[in-house]
Amino acid sequence: MNILLLIAALIIILAGAEAFTNALEHLGDRLGISEGVTGSIFAAVGTALPEAMVPIVAVFAAASGKPAHLGEEVGVGAILGAPMMLSTLTLFLMAIFVSPQRGWQGALQPEPSGIRRDLGWFLAAFGLSCVALFVPHHITLVRVGIALILITLYFLYVLVTLRASAALVAEGHGTEAGHALYLSKAGLPVQMPVILLQLAIGLGMIVFGASLFVDGIEGLSHWLGISALILSLLVVPIATELPEKINSILWIRRGKDTLAFGNITGALVFQGSLLPAIGVLLTPWSPSFPVLLGAGLTLLAGTYTYLLVIRGVILRPYHFAVNGLCYATYFFALT
Repeated sequence: MNILLLIAALIIILAGAEAFTNALEHLGDRLGISEGVTGSIFAAVGTALPEAMVPIVAVFAAASGKPAHLGEEVGVGAILGAPMMLSTLTLFLMAIFVSPQRGWQGALQPEPSGIRRDLGWFLAAFGLSCVALFVPHHITLVRVGIALILITLYFLYVLVTLRASAALVAEGHGTEAGHALYLSKAGLPVQMPVILLQLAIGLGMIVFGASLFVDGIEGLSHWLGISALILSLLVVPIATELPEKINSILWIRRGKDTLAFGNITGALVFQGSLLPAIGVLLTPWSPSFPVLLGAGLTLLAGTYTYLLVIRGVILRPYHFAVNGLCYATYFFALT
């Protein structure tokens, strides 16, 4: 039953992601904003909501009668596992799925300033959250200060990204809808309320599917007898990151490289700042081998990708084999 539940959840997430990306393209087109804003803020935050809900629910697990330490382990694992999955496996999977079209040496051409901005802000915020791992939990003032800095960094990032939008649209990087709005095929007009309705439907399916997936994983963990921290670091992000993976794969196969990369790198900023702020405030947020290994490999993969971008290297699918290797190292080290 757990396996059937996981399969059903994946199907629901896939259908929801398709509806969500389709509506998001029409929203960006209607608002006249850049692909960078559409991918890095709208898509990233929208599809990151399942990731945000998992740790929030987990850290308050004691209120529902579950052991507090179990909720804290799942919360920390979900928070740290999310950027690990995006910076390593997600970029590698995107490269795999586009390689049949362009070859392993084909050019990937996202708008470079947005990717550079996203990765720079992510590394600064996530690096600070890693420093917080070594701040004892009883030093409340320092913990609160770090959490407030992380929250402030994200809102500054949003302001900087929005400010860059107008110039990018003028340079030809505006969001364009490639396909008709799905709800319009039911006879509904392509107007803002209908676009927002389809966005809500798609996001609702994503959240519901991710919730089902986590339920299936919980049952599987009892059956397998695996540590909650290890399972949440390795498996929970597969459900909560699946929306970003599918959206980006759909976009890059349609030649929308900026949307594809922005969806991932924008989610990295969200998950490297706001979600760790929750962890710093509400969990012990302490170092252990799985946590330190995951954080270190995330920083390694993020820094590697950032260096490629700032050096002006033309991104090609084979470059992201390094990101895939980072995830493989993590997976086999924990299993």
